[in-house]
Amino acid sequence: MQRRRFLRLSAALLAAGWLAGCAAPQTLQLDPRRSAEVPATGNGQAVTVTAVDGRDGEVIGTRTGSAMSTATITVHAHELVPKLQREAERAVREMGFEPTTERAEGRPSLTLTLDHLGYGRGESRPVIDEARIEAVFVAEAVNGGNTYTGTYTSRRTQSYALRPDQDANTRMVNELLSDGLDRAFRDPELGRLLAR
Repeated sequence: MQRRRFLRLSAALLAAGWLAGCAAPQTLQLDPRRSAEVPATGNGQAVTVTAVDGRDGEVIGTRTGSAMSTATITVHAHELVPKLQREAERAVREMGFEPTTERAEGRPSLTLTLDHLGYGRGESRPVIDEARIEAVFVAEAVNGGNTYTGTYTSRRTQSYALRPDQDANTRMVNELLSDGLDRAFRDPELGRLLAR
């Protein structure tokens, strides 16, 4: 009798621990890196570079896919934007320009905006679930009276039997943002406009 009560209590504690683990919020510490080659179009001209968070909020989704879930996944702008700034400046430097954060009249500028970052639930099948993540960057190059705006979308669908933990989600979102940076800075029109 006592053994059965002990087993029941153990099972209840295990289930509670498992549910608590599933419901735990995650804050992702991201460090995306651009790896693609960029077109070299500059001749050392100064370009004002600005990275901006244009998202509606810092919660990108939930681990369960339910909007009411407390298992939120958060990416803080104050931690991510400096990393995006670093990568944008590095890309502009490799294009042949001299990046600066100071604005000046008549100086070409490039603004990189993280317009959207979302983490949702995909199709659900027996034993297998899916996470769908999406990132949208907008890059705006301005030179004189000319403006070029490019929108770059990266998507990823990840199947899993066990919900991804914080490390797995950090890795997936980092890869997604890195791909978005590659797409943006591979666009030859950005460098062409800045070099005019």
